[in-house]
Amino acid sequence: MTKLNESRWWIMNQKELEQLVIKNKSYCSEGQNAHYIPALAKVNPNQLGITLYNIKTRDMLSAGESSVKFAIESISKVPALLLAIEDNGLSNVLNHINTEATGFSFNSPLNMEINHDKHPLNPFVNIGAIETTSLIQGSSPDDCYSRLLSFIKEICHDNTISLNEEIYQSEAKTGDINRSLAYYLKGNNMLSKEVEGVLEVYFKQCSLNVTTENIAMMASVLANKGIKPWDNKRLISEESATLVKSVMTTAGLYDESGEFSAHVGIPGKSGVGGGLMGVSPNQFGIGVFSPPLDKSGNSLAGVRLLKDVVTKLHLNIFD
Repeated sequence: MTKLNESRWWIMNQKELEQLVIKNKSYCSEGQNAHYIPALAKVNPNQLGITLYNIKTRDMLSAGESSVKFAIESISKVPALLLAIEDNGLSNVLNHINTEATGFSFNSPLNMEINHDKHPLNPFVNIGAIETTSLIQGSSPDDCYSRLLSFIKEICHDNTISLNEEIYQSEAKTGDINRSLAYYLKGNNMLSKEVEGVLEVYFKQCSLNVTTENIAMMASVLANKGIKPWDNKRLISEESATLVKSVMTTAGLYDESGEFSAHVGIPGKSGVGGGLMGVSPNQFGIGVFSPPLDKSGNSLAGVRLLKDVVTKLHLNIFD
């Protein structure tokens, strides 16, 4: 792999990053917002922003709509998984959820292990994410949500992150498929908590307002092996960071994960709010935002912009 030296960071200057945003913004017109969630459908589609955080120099570089707040959606599955691991231990979490890739849609009930004991295929498809959220410790749904929100604020280095009430209500009103998945888990003795309480936490975690800067900071903790690069304090274990990056590589973009790994080449996680997180191990945390999605539910312009940045900075982990 071509190593990024310190001078290479300065080659990607503000002007060049802005030019890459301009180059890729035309792809916004080729995708479509997540229309099945009304609050997401009406978000301005003509937006594209990016933030890179250099874990060595602690420099941040942003361009485009990098400070626009958007719904974190499925990117929240990453901190939820990390907190579940911290609460229960990695081996216990893996007793409940597998780490296999899937060729099915992210909300398909087929994302359960068919040939062996019934377990969700991975923690990033919805049925696995609901199971993951159920493993977060707390005496009540409010307690679980409060603990997860505090963890997300810490890993994103932003105490102002809060719930978007409109998106939460929209998620709850249109979440019948997720309810069916949760009851399927409950019916197979995979969910120890009450369905509606787990879904309340799940819908809320997906409805948090974040920016590309928040996502880049979260990614930087994973890139730095679980240590917060801004204060050098360990937040999660190196083992947890490694496991999550591995699953991001194989399942972070749903049934487009293989193509993303082949053509972009870093661990990634997407959300239907238009967010995209990229992790360049030992180098960068990257956050991208653009609402229009491709057919697999991933930010169309965002993926293209991230690919250009990875190519420019020689970040592909397979090179």
